Amino acid sequence: MLVLFVPALFADNKDKKTNPPKKDFFAFAGTYTTKTQSKGIYAFRYDATSGKLTAAGVAAETPDPSFLAIHPNGKYLYAVNEGGKASFVTSFSLDAKTGTLKQLNQVTSLGEDPCYIALDQSGKYLLIANYTSGTLAVFPILADGKIGEKTALNQDSGQLGPNKERQEGPHAHWIETSADNRYALAVDLGLDQVLIFQFDAAKGVLGPHFPASVSLKPGSGPRHAIFSPNGKFLFVVSEMASTATSFSYDPKKGDLKQVNSVSTLPPDFSGRNDVAEVAVHPNGKFLYVSNRGNDCIVIFGIDSKKGTLTQIAHVPTGGKEPRHFTFDPAGNFLFVENQLSDTIVVFHVDANNGQLTPTGDSLSVPAPVCLKFVPAE
Repeated sequence: MLVLFVPALFADNKDKKTNPPKKDFFAFAGTYTTKTQSKGIYAFRYDATSGKLTAAGVAAETPDPSFLAIHPNGKYLYAVNEGGKASFVTSFSLDAKTGTLKQLNQVTSLGEDPCYIALDQSGKYLLIANYTSGTLAVFPILADGKIGEKTALNQDSGQLGPNKERQEGPHAHWIETSADNRYALAVDLGLDQVLIFQFDAAKGVLGPHFPASVSLKPGSGPRHAIFSPNGKFLFVVSEMASTATSFSYDPKKGDLKQVNSVSTLPPDFSGRNDVAEVAVHPNGKFLYVSNRGNDCIVIFGIDSKKGTLTQIAHVPTGGKEPRHFTFDPAGNFLFVENQLSDTIVVFHVDANNGQLTPTGDSLSVPAPVCLKFVPAE
């Protein structure tokens, strides 16, 4: 996402010239409920001026809602429910006045252990990455916010990576559409590849693209990716190799070409590490990546012309296993979900140099693994 904030959510389109930017938001945290104290999705009030999150309790009781997506109209929230062969995608109506969620419907994810969910640029389709089965699914969003019958299902295939324990099969881990909605790109940890599809936005279909993919170094285990704000580059983080790799992106052809790849770890670190999340600051100058094991956020500078990455700093997350993190809508604060510490830790972001400073705020949330914001009414 990877986390996406849709600009239309954060401004009042009725009068862009006179209305001030939104200051009050709701935030929703996805969690793991299996073998934890979590009940499902948790809600918070967020004051964008102070950067303060205030707990508002359980918004919806639902099993293992590990990743969330909010519709651009702010009226619906969607969650993947990881459950092995019994995995689902669930839709909720969202009350922007109270932060209340109400389940609308639930459909099978058409695969095992869905770990990522996103909407296409039109807000008409949901894109799902099923990790264990290595499948990608597309579902239409109906007029009432419910999830309709699938429009596409792709089984990832190809030469597997060399790690026989982690890459014994394809493992889809991320999927999103390009800014113009013409292409869908997906990351597969088992294949060490970024897959590229033609995306039919009228039918919600994943069509063939040539070349069909670009490869990373064998054994990398790519996990998540994100486009630069200007759309010129795609940044891919690899869980197993602890690397961040930049690609130039051709929006006309949908093609990718590797620019450079850098380590996410400090030079003197030698322990176990698994990269998790990646995000770009809204100003496009800095890339952030979370290390699990090293338990830090690593900051990279982005060359605006070449797309090359330069390591700037490592900032401890104040907890264990930062599976996910995200900026607030304005990019002033960073929220890190430390899964094994049951905390969300807040950092102030210096947009000039990219540095992170702990605010001292830490919220208690059982097994948090995703956080999304939506304006409050």
